[in-house]
Amino acid sequence: MNAPAQIQSDDALSPAQTLWSMNADDMAAVDAIILERMHSPVGLIPDLADHLVGAGGKRLRPLLTVATARLCGYTGNAHHKLAAAVEFIHSATLLHDDVVDESDLRRGKKPANLIWGNSASILVGDFLFARAFNLMVETGSMDALGILSNAASVIAEGEVQQLAALRNIVMTEAEYMDVIKAKTAALFAAATEVSPVIAELDDDRRAALQTYGLKLGLAFQLIDDVLDYGGQQAALGKSVGDDFREGKMTLPVIRTLTRADAAEIAFWRKVIVERDQDDLDLQRAVSYVRKSGALEETVQMARRFSVEAIEALDMFEKTPLRDCLQNLAAFVVSRAS
Repeated sequence: MNAPAQIQSDDALSPAQTLWSMNADDMAAVDAIILERMHSPVGLIPDLADHLVGAGGKRLRPLLTVATARLCGYTGNAHHKLAAAVEFIHSATLLHDDVVDESDLRRGKKPANLIWGNSASILVGDFLFARAFNLMVETGSMDALGILSNAASVIAEGEVQQLAALRNIVMTEAEYMDVIKAKTAALFAAATEVSPVIAELDDDRRAALQTYGLKLGLAFQLIDDVLDYGGQQAALGKSVGDDFREGKMTLPVIRTLTRADAAEIAFWRKVIVERDQDDLDLQRAVSYVRKSGALEETVQMARRFSVEAIEALDMFEKTPLRDCLQNLAAFVVSRAS
């Protein structure tokens, strides 16, 4: 398995890179578990899984699990298996998403389904889900199992919600927020909530870390949605404009539509509902979204969630680790700057 790529930024030492360095030994243990549990006598499984899981990626969710476990003063090793389970859940959803989304880029390379086919990608995604549940059970924490298994079901519901809303130009902002809370923020929240559970901390600290993960996840997804209409492919990890080409309704588009004139609404109906797009339509869509002010508003909403994530950690003792986790919440929003 290739060494995972750290989260990139223009800064020499971003909060994400610093957080990785502070938890390097833990992440090495997590990667060892991931490598071991991807093994199968069925050769296609490790080959396909390694194409995605071993391709690098940010490993942000398992990093949050090990970092918050350390923040909670946890001294055992169950967090390594839980972090690996978090990564497997995330990777399984990506394999399934690629089949649904028909994207031509994932983590900077061709998606697994375009190499091995849709059926293989779905089945290996199922294998990774099963491995995740194996790892959860092995920790012996029923509470942690409950948190992560609930997150897995919520994520699936969110993906179905998003599929049902595909090309629906009357999707509301509230419906959109429900989707991203389920499909993205739920796993962030679970990744951070399991740490105080295995560390046997009080309910207040458990709630605080769940809030941190949830708000961080919401901010993360909002910025991803902004970058799809104004970012760089290297920063996004997928093709810029994928959401547009797939007909996904995101907050920038939803808000743009509320201010659109008849001609602009006709354009959005053509490219989103009817899927009638040419090579210049993405550029035109970006111009409409920028003109409406929706990108700036989406960044502002992400920034508010980021602040709420930062404030959630205030009850923990001020340490370099807490500071780094708080700085990470700010860094997630800075990707759009």
